Amino acid sequence: MTQPETLTLDGSVERIVHVAPDGTTIARLTRTEPDASPATIVVAGLALEGVRPGETLRVTGQWRVSHRYGHTFRVQDCQQVQPASVYAIRCYLGSGLIKGIGAKYAQAIVERFGTETLTVIDQSPHRLLEVEGIGPVRLEKITTGWAEQRAIREAMIFLQGVGASLALAARIHHEFGSDTLRVVQHEPYTLIDRVHGIGFKKADAIAKNVGIPEHSLIRLQAALLYVLDEQRANTGHCFSYYSSLLAEAAKEADQPAEMLVDPLHRLRDQRRVVIEHLSNEPDGVVVYPAWLHRAEVAVADHLVRLMHGTSTMPPAVQRHLDSGTLGERGGVVLDEHQRVAVSMALTSTVSILTGGPGCGKSFTVGAIAAAARAGGATIALTAPTGRAAQRLTELTGMPAHTIHRLVYGRRDAAESGELFTVGDALAADLVIVDEASMVDVTIAAKFLAELPTGCHLLWVGDVDQLPSVGPGRVLADLLDTDRIPRTRLTTIYRQGPGSRIAQAAHQVLQGRRFDNNAEVWFVAVDEQAHPTLVDLVVDMATRRVPAKQNVAPSDVQVLCPSKRSTNGATVLSRTIQDVLNPHQEGQPEYWADDRPFRVGDKVMPIRNDYRRGERGVFNGAVGTITDIDLTERRVRVLLDDQQSALYEFDELDQLAHGYAITVHRSQGSEYPYVVIPLSRRDPYILLRRNLLYTAFTRAKKAVIIVGHDSALSMVLGKPTARRNTCLTARLAEQLFDRAPVDGARQLPVF
Repeated sequence: MTQPETLTLDGSVERIVHVAPDGTTIARLTRTEPDASPATIVVAGLALEGVRPGETLRVTGQWRVSHRYGHTFRVQDCQQVQPASVYAIRCYLGSGLIKGIGAKYAQAIVERFGTETLTVIDQSPHRLLEVEGIGPVRLEKITTGWAEQRAIREAMIFLQGVGASLALAARIHHEFGSDTLRVVQHEPYTLIDRVHGIGFKKADAIAKNVGIPEHSLIRLQAALLYVLDEQRANTGHCFSYYSSLLAEAAKEADQPAEMLVDPLHRLRDQRRVVIEHLSNEPDGVVVYPAWLHRAEVAVADHLVRLMHGTSTMPPAVQRHLDSGTLGERGGVVLDEHQRVAVSMALTSTVSILTGGPGCGKSFTVGAIAAAARAGGATIALTAPTGRAAQRLTELTGMPAHTIHRLVYGRRDAAESGELFTVGDALAADLVIVDEASMVDVTIAAKFLAELPTGCHLLWVGDVDQLPSVGPGRVLADLLDTDRIPRTRLTTIYRQGPGSRIAQAAHQVLQGRRFDNNAEVWFVAVDEQAHPTLVDLVVDMATRRVPAKQNVAPSDVQVLCPSKRSTNGATVLSRTIQDVLNPHQEGQPEYWADDRPFRVGDKVMPIRNDYRRGERGVFNGAVGTITDIDLTERRVRVLLDDQQSALYEFDELDQLAHGYAITVHRSQGSEYPYVVIPLSRRDPYILLRRNLLYTAFTRAKKAVIIVGHDSALSMVLGKPTARRNTCLTARLAEQLFDRAPVDGARQLPVF
């Protein structure tokens, strides 16, 4: 059979059609070679990863026939080139790549200068003032934007020369800017920590290309730190076992394990890691990243300080407790355990309230807050996410803040010279932390440092939910500490909508099958016929559930076990977007890496930013894109609290599409209807009872699981995995009820 002829074509990217999870990109390209008609063709290939509308490309490949896109040019190699034709220049300038030039000004500039346009912008930018509508302010924007693009092009040439793809090169330059060449040449392993999508292997390939020797100290230390960080990121561990760390790092670096011993000890001498011998651990010697060790030690120290502090709770609160008036709240009688919880929170300086869904935790928190307020106590309410804080406010009628707002808000005020008043949120007699299972050890360390000795701290959370996204298991470790008072609520009170969800969630925790009913049902899918669940889940979320329940698709949230699997949040969110908010000709659209942003998109901020918007933007909020300005290169988002926030195009990594999200990201939020894909193709480590339990507890009216029966059986058969932490032992040492944590000794040698 004759092989297709290999050709090289030039063209301008009209739009991105699709980007697969592996980076394979499908785009529409208008040919711009001098002897070619300006026809638009479909191009596809992994080499196109990272290209953007408006760029002029030189692509090499062969013509193929696609069952979906027809005649398609399969790209094997791709290079950026300077646009030469009038058409290509107009597309390039009008695409939004250069701030200050949109489609309107691109047309006007090209009409004035023709094929000399780019030369004018590069060498005589003042001549742009000859174009109607361009004044000094816009000229400055265009000049700055052009200089940025020129720097990017130069960096791209260098980065592609050392093995980085177009997409990776763009991310590297975005992170380091003018410092890109220095970092890549002299500190290539820095890319691992700073650039999304770069692990040890990619950084190592770049390092090799810039001449870093394979036995160099920085390479071997980078392998150790990478493994240590991967275990933290993937499993939430605070420490790694000494021997397994050396073995895993040896695999990454393809070196004998004994070669890693000296680099590890040098990291200890540099105070980048801490090596400890734990007398309560069977494997003995463990290794912490230094920053995580500091955080865990700080959490223990501050909790002990608070527990030993003299209470500042007003005497009137105790008199209120002694009066016996805590029997009911709002006409509803508290049960015995709820009354115990109220008394515990108001008499113990550190305590815990835990229990599953429908057991009355929220109601009890309201009773605690009301009792404290009746006695004249000041109260601070907080939660890890904006959504959870908003729900706490609705429950108590009192203002609640995110933990980040309390911690960093105080610092911002201090740095600006402002003084705190009596209303300062952390100068309180009682501090209540809701959704405490989401609090990781680093956030806990910062938060606890702000609490004054003598205040009462109540942790409220469901320890059976997924642990925090960040490292540690703070709530679980506190519950394992015998000296900390706690109350567990077990009676399910929830009636009406959501009651069967609560019952099914408890069955999941016990590893038991739940029965299908009006609120919880499992749609079993044949694994052979449907190895991927994408089409079924999308149809369920966008058509079947909305039609059956007579609700809008926006009332249905897809919650996924993982982000990047074949049935993960990335693929499902992108597919649902194309159903609910597809590309429309003539409407503005901007691609950031592999994601298109469109007006009407459902998005979520994934970072806290206290200076964005009118009142700050918080991780977990939900918003809608209301405008995309290609000229000014920015997106406007209307958030669910009705404030408006602007994001520059190079800040879009701070926004995630919200059509499908991970179960972890959903914590602290509630949705009317939840659809859960469940497949054996999801990462094995994630498929555990607490993941499904957490997903169930996010739904208010109904839960629908679409998946393979074998995957459900796997989930029900796997209890929660234990994270490597030593917080309980540190607390026990200081509270004199368990074995101590000793310094490093008798380290193994090879």
